[in-house]
Formats: sequence, structure tokens, C-alpha cells
Amino acid sequence: MTARTRLAVDIGGTFTDLVLSLPDRTVSAKLLTTHDAPDAAVIDGTRAILAEAGITGADLDLVVHGTTLATNALIERKGARTALITTRGFRDSLEIAYEHRFEQYDLYMERPTPLTDRDLRLEVPERMAADGSVLLALDEAALMVLVDTLKARRIEAVAISFLHSYVNPAHEERARDLLAAAMPELAITLSSEVCREIREYERTSTTVANAYVLPLMASYLGRMRSGFAAIGVTCPLLLMMSSGGICTIETAQRFPVRLVESGPAGGVILARRIAAQGGYSRALSFDMGGTTAKITLIDDFTPQQSRHFEVARAYRFAKGSGIPVRIPVIDMVEIGAGGGSIARVDALRRIAVGPDSAGSDPGPACYGRSGSAPTVTDADVVLGRIDPAGFAGGKLNLWPELAEQAVIGDVGGALGMDVEEAARGIAEIVDETMASAARVHAVENGKDTAERTLIAFGGAAPLHAARLAQKLGIGRVVIPVDAGVGSAHGFLDAPIAYEVVRTALMRLDGLDQGAVDALFADMRAEAETVVRLGYPEGPLAERRVAFMRYRGQGHEIAVTIDGALDPAALRAAFEATYAQLFGRVIPRLEIEAVTWTLALSQPYALPEADPPPPMSEPASPTGLRRLVESASGETVDAPVYDRRTLGQGATLKGPAAITEAGTTTIVPSGFTARIALGGEIIIEGGVR
Repeated sequence: MTARTRLAVDIGGTFTDLVLSLPDRTVSAKLLTTHDAPDAAVIDGTRAILAEAGITGADLDLVVHGTTLATNALIERKGARTALITTRGFRDSLEIAYEHRFEQYDLYMERPTPLTDRDLRLEVPERMAADGSVLLALDEAALMVLVDTLKARRIEAVAISFLHSYVNPAHEERARDLLAAAMPELAITLSSEVCREIREYERTSTTVANAYVLPLMASYLGRMRSGFAAIGVTCPLLLMMSSGGICTIETAQRFPVRLVESGPAGGVILARRIAAQGGYSRALSFDMGGTTAKITLIDDFTPQQSRHFEVARAYRFAKGSGIPVRIPVIDMVEIGAGGGSIARVDALRRIAVGPDSAGSDPGPACYGRSGSAPTVTDADVVLGRIDPAGFAGGKLNLWPELAEQAVIGDVGGALGMDVEEAARGIAEIVDETMASAARVHAVENGKDTAERTLIAFGGAAPLHAARLAQKLGIGRVVIPVDAGVGSAHGFLDAPIAYEVVRTALMRLDGLDQGAVDALFADMRAEAETVVRLGYPEGPLAERRVAFMRYRGQGHEIAVTIDGALDPAALRAAFEATYAQLFGRVIPRLEIEAVTWTLALSQPYALPEADPPPPMSEPASPTGLRRLVESASGETVDAPVYDRRTLGQGATLKGPAAITEAGTTTIVPSGFTARIALGGEIIIEGGVR
């Protein structure tokens, strides 16, 4: 980015984080999220942080924003009243889904309920063939009959998803034009625009999800823009996408489904930079906030990417139990394990934590805002990990006696434990839940967690990172500077980018070189139109990927195209990728490419690895704190260090607590910590 004064805003389920990057310093703030009007906390926080920095809204060169609003609307079913218009005979594809049971032995298994009721899934006669030829022309009269239904049912948004429209979108485009003329205020989403690729169920599901959140996000982003204008902010407002790139507000208003993981994606961008800065070629990004924890694998300074994501899973780790969306997304596992996650004792007298969260209202019991259920934050207060007087930079006072009452009341009393042992049980369960999720995610991708570097950020992550590393067999933990608002820092590192996808089935032995070249030229033109809105001049970085398979297989693998597009080069790239994933190739089988993607972005260079920090004297503590250690349950008087006083090369031994405005880093017994050249805390040891 060439902008010098930039503001990043990250709205989470519990906190809204702001980071103001100035030419000579950085200022950050953390506020409770205002769920009824999320933009209110953003505008209030912006006023406060600008005043603290001594500048005005007019001095800002750029605002980058990420939000969980689209995700929350899908999870909580608080989107627009949405109808689906599809090819006659195919309205039940959303309920037929994959035609399998994601929990085979659960007799009470429930599939995710579609976002549109069955009587709002409407059909029109039309039919495209798989090659894009017209088998049955669109019945325009039948389409217009539906207008009365849409008006009578007070429909706010419509998703149009016709069969094989990814090859030929003519019928979808004509249907949109007719409906828009009859109902100008109707929000319309076409599957051929939001998800132009094969597989009817996922394409339709993505289209409906986009339509469902489109009016909400358009209204929210409009209020956000007006709110910024009211305080004198006139600079561009860009939005973080799930892919790790940023886009203009106009693109976000058309395709809000691309924002479903925007906040967590920003954190991974930060982790990528920290990995490069430290020379950690194999890393694990760990983002734990107030509501959820997110874990991502990073290899060779590149986060894993995916084109498939599930929102609102009914079963925590079960694929197929959520609403599928096919969008460019950083591949991560997200679980309901944050500071606000609620603890309870289940019917088998086991401690269970999450996935439900106390959020910001009422919040954990220790917030003193009428919350009474014990949460992870309450447990951390009881264990001495959090200073009640210094939470959120001292802007939010905590009540430790309320935390103790909640923990002993709902957990300790039920199990006959004292308050500290009950709190330790809560912390151990949430740490093991996160460790299990990380193990499963790694195995599913043919990788492991050992010998990686854990990069931890978010308000709660530094409290739990060392213990999580122990459970995963990881010997190094890195806590970035200002880790409590890490995702917002990541927004400032993200390039302006956009990805386009097209399905075009081609066998390698009959590859039409001209057709492939024309396909990529068309995709580049579409992507460049979007990217140039926020990055008008300068060279662009391009990344091409083909999703390929052996003929007869049901799914594809992503193959990066670095050079020529000739059949021999594509075969070599496919076989190398296939062997890496599955340990072998299958000789003499035909290979075909199904889907092609092109990502275009503003150039971005990762930093060079920092040299080791200079030797320094051991750090000096500012006091002592009573701390209960997770692994042993031992109570110790641990030294407390102020992170602002720790210079490059400063070292200390655990047990210890390192405090800063947005979080606290816990260094357990058996670990040592040192300060890197860039200010990161590097914690090592603990692996047995």
C-alpha cells in the first residue's frame, strides 16, 4: 500500500478492534461489539483513536474493514426474506444436497435447513444443455407470473440458479432483466456471477447465501460509509475478503458472500508475514478471540487455499453438516472456542465448553453486565492469567468475584471441585478441543502439526498458546506485536485482489490451446476490472490454478500453473501434486481439467527473515502475580513483565506473564521467552 495513514477495523463476535497506522507509530483500540448496530462501535472507536493520535478523519488515506456480519447473519438466520428461482424440476436440490448422511450412525441427525423455505423455491420452464446449447427456451411469461408471488410474500432478495448456467448464463441474465424491470428494489443474485462453476448444489447454495445477506450487507456498508463521512473520513473504504485479498466497497456490496471469513483471513495474512520475518517455513496460525478460534496451516509462507467452505455447521467437525459456499477462501478450521465460550457440565458429568458464546452482551460473568454463565475468560481470571484492572487496555473493568461465583456455581459445585481446579478444567478442555481440531485439520490435508511454529494472536490466544503447543508437540510459539488486535494488523498487509473461476471440462489428450488462452484472457479482463477500482495503476501479480482429476474420479485437486499450458506441462504438474497428496500416481489413466481459476492482485513482497536479536540482559519484572499452571495445577507466584519495557534480545524464564494493552502472554514453567528483532515474543521449550 502507498497510503501513509491507514485505519484497519475488525468486527468480531465479542470485540471490535481498530489499528491506526501512522508514518511514525501505530495506535490500537479494542471495544465491545455493538451487535444491534455494528457500525456504531466502529464510528465511536474511530473517533476515539483519531483523537488519541491527534489527527482528523480527513487525514486518513485508507480504511480497510473486515466483519463477521455476513457469517453471523447466516448462522443466526437473520438475513433477507429470500426466494430461489430455478429450472423446473430442480427446486429441491438444496434439500437433496449430497444424498448422504454426514453422521451415519446418528439416528437423530438433522440436515442443515435451507435458507429458503420450500414454498419460496420457485420454478420456471427453461433448460440449457451441459455444452451451453439451448434445449428449452426461457418461458418469460411463466417467469412474470412469479412477480405477483414475490410481491405478495414481501420478498427482499432473489437468487436465480438455472441448470448449466455456468456454461451459458443467457437465461439467468434475461430473467434478471425482466425481474429488475418489474421490481426495481429487489436484490438479485445470479449463480453465473457469484459462482460460475460446476456442481448444482454448491452453486445454488452459494447463490442463495449471497442473496440472503446482500440487502443486509448493502445497508450496513451504506451506513458505514455515511458514518465515516460524518466524521470527516473521505478516503477509500476497502473490504477484506475470505481469500486474503481486499476489494472495493462496490464489489463487496455485489458479492457479500465473499466476506464470510474476512476477519479470520486478515489474521492469517499477519501470520504469513510473521512466518516470513522469522524464517518459519512451516507454521500454524492460531487466532483465538472472544467467540471462536481459527487454525490455519502455512507452508513455505503460503496459507492453504480452498474453494469450498461451510457456514453454520450443526456438528462441530462433520463435513456436510453446514451450508456450503464455493468462494475463494483461506482454508482454516474454525471452532466455537473463544474467551466468551460457555462452560457447563453435561449429562455424563464432563466439562464441556462451547460452541455457544456469551459474546459482548451480556458477556462473561466477570464483565459485570448481567452474564452469569461461566466462560473461558472467567476461568482465565480465576487462574490469574488476566489482570482485572488491565483488561482491554484498562478500558473494561473485570469483577473477579463474579468469575469465581460463575465457575464454582455451574462447574465446581456440580463436580465437587474447588474454584481453581474447576477453572483449570475449563481451560484444559478448551485447549484440548482446539488441539483436536488442529490435528484433524492437519491429517485431512495430509500434514502434521509437529515441528511447526505456532503463531498466536487475538485477545485470548497468547493466554493459551503455550499449552496448546505442548499438546500439539510444537516447540516454538511466536506472539506478534500488538497481538490482541492481530487480524486488524493483517488487514493492512493484504493486497487488493480478486479471483475469477470458470468451469470448462477439457481432456489433456484433446486440449484446445486456443480455447484455454481465450478463457484465461476473459477471466483476466473480469478480474482486472475489479482490481483496478482500488489499484488504478501499476503491474499486477497473476496466479493460475487448474482443478484436475483422473477421468472417472468425482473430485479434483488444485494444480498451480506456473508456466506453459501445453498438455505435457499440465500432466507433469498434476502428477507432482497428486503424488504429494496421495503418495502415488495412476499410470495410463486419462487426465482432465474441470475448473480453472485466475487470481489477480496488487504485487506484494514478503519481508526478508530478520537476523537474530542482539544479546541483552535478562528482563526485569514489574511485580508478581498468583498464577495456576495448566499442566500441573500448581499455584505459583509468577513474575509479571510489561511488554513495552522488553527490548530486543531480552530473555526470561517461565512461569511468567507478559502484559500489554490488548492481551497477556503466559509463559509456563519449562518455557523460555525472548524478544525478536521485530518485537515478537518467541517462546520455546515445553515439548517432551
